[in-house]
Amino acid sequence: MHIKVIKNLINFYDIDGYIIPKNDEYFSEYSNPNKLKAVTGFTGSAGLAIILKNKNYLFVDGRYTLQAQRQSGSNFNIFEVPKRNPKFVLKNYAKFLKLGFDPSLFTSNFLRKNFSEYCSLIPIKENFTNRFINQLNRGSKNSFFALNEKITGERWQSKVSRLIKYLKKRKINNLYISAPENVAWLLNIRGYDNPNSPIPNCKLILQNTGKIHLIADVKKLKKIKKIKIYKKLKFVNKEHFYKLLLKLEGAKFQIDESTCSVLEENLIKNNFKVTKTLDPIYKLKSIKNSVEIINTKNIHIDDGVAVTKFLYWIKYKNKKKISEIGAEKKLEKFRQKSSKYLYPSFETISASGSNGSIIHYKATKNSNKILNFKDLYLCDSGGQYKYGTTDITRTICFSNQSRKIKENFTRVLKGHIAVAKANLNKFNKGNAIDKLARYSLKIKKLDYSHGTGHGVGYFLNVHEGPQAISKFNTVKLEDGMILSNEPGYYKKNKYGIRIENLIYVRKNNKKLQFENLTLAPIDKDLIDFKLLSIEEKQYLHEYHKKVYLKLKNYLNFEEKIWLKNLF
Repeated sequence: MHIKVIKNLINFYDIDGYIIPKNDEYFSEYSNPNKLKAVTGFTGSAGLAIILKNKNYLFVDGRYTLQAQRQSGSNFNIFEVPKRNPKFVLKNYAKFLKLGFDPSLFTSNFLRKNFSEYCSLIPIKENFTNRFINQLNRGSKNSFFALNEKITGERWQSKVSRLIKYLKKRKINNLYISAPENVAWLLNIRGYDNPNSPIPNCKLILQNTGKIHLIADVKKLKKIKKIKIYKKLKFVNKEHFYKLLLKLEGAKFQIDESTCSVLEENLIKNNFKVTKTLDPIYKLKSIKNSVEIINTKNIHIDDGVAVTKFLYWIKYKNKKKISEIGAEKKLEKFRQKSSKYLYPSFETISASGSNGSIIHYKATKNSNKILNFKDLYLCDSGGQYKYGTTDITRTICFSNQSRKIKENFTRVLKGHIAVAKANLNKFNKGNAIDKLARYSLKIKKLDYSHGTGHGVGYFLNVHEGPQAISKFNTVKLEDGMILSNEPGYYKKNKYGIRIENLIYVRKNNKKLQFENLTLAPIDKDLIDFKLLSIEEKQYLHEYHKKVYLKLKNYLNFEEKIWLKNLF
């Protein structure tokens, strides 16, 4: 039992407990290997475990509470953050606990916010999970590859110039870019180190003199080294990070507070005056240029065709009993018909009936249900394409549903439409728009325990900030930002409802507005039209008309007639 191995090491190092995060040293959402899963059994994309001598705690956000209870509840006490964070648990101990941690997997900001007041933190070089995880097999050996400006819309040298201006204005000598997706954006490179995103595991130091040091496994740099436009880059083996620091000049060093580890921060502090802030690339990367938007629109036609064909097939043409995993595989086959499609942008959520109430459900051999004619079916999926990233959720029925289910679905739809039609000149921050999304549910004292929308990358991560539509996000929305629009409602152990489109912020006659990227029908059989206003009915009519006009040339006769009858 892996927990027993951890507890034996806790005794060996004479500490009271050990902290295990979900992320790896690159702070990726989808890390490889998943050390948290190995210890807890929990498969979600965000979480943290504290193993003590006599108790075990697992902290997850509202998306994962039911899932964590099912997967880990027999061995762990489950707490939902931010309602109950590690401090909440630790302050109840009379003893000042000594907790060990791997300093390469945590930032100082995270430790301060969640632990520092109520325990003594002990950095330990050995990662306890390495005792049972084979490190030799982790990560891909494939080389990084480059994207040209016809794909990215801007030369990497131009992006670097923008950053150098930023550094000089603030009198910063060196900038440490520790998030691989930010390095990928800056240099117009991608890789194979993530199961669902084209992420190249690497880091970078940019000097205000223009010198660039790309830090990675040198085996993965072979192709990039041969490309003429990258000849001026300094290529550094990741094992030589500290040697590189000793060679750098200048007093001021800026690090990213969200992805620079305690280990790296301490090494940099040895020689430089450190400024901690959010990496400026997050903001730059969030605003897509016209080429990125055009490419994203194009791949949404391919994705829309696949999802629309799947919805028609599963609702009207499938004559056999099909499982959640079977439905997931069928959708994947529809996507694979596109020559631009590469692989899923996250693990597909294919959930029937009660499984739909688990917000980030993943069908397994043990949980796999046969789709029931009487139940709702929720499918949340996405793809990585050449070039762009998609994410869509549809909830459908196969038979007439109760008045209550139709009402709840319609209230979710009203929230979805409220976001799509939001006046961005009045509501220009995510927290304000989030209230619009929840309003129709709130008046019936209903809610959902996840954000309404996340930022989306361009042929990068499907979840990317800093923009989001959530209760706490105050980032101003700007022209070119892509987000998801996904309100929902979940009846525990009964069903789940979620309607998700990707949208982007577009300037039209000097005014900002959202425009839909996603092209796939919404199930009208679940709508109580008496609850919709004239404006909401008109929105739905126009949306389905747009879907039809964009996709009709790629559909067969039956699919075309079905889609046309929706508006």
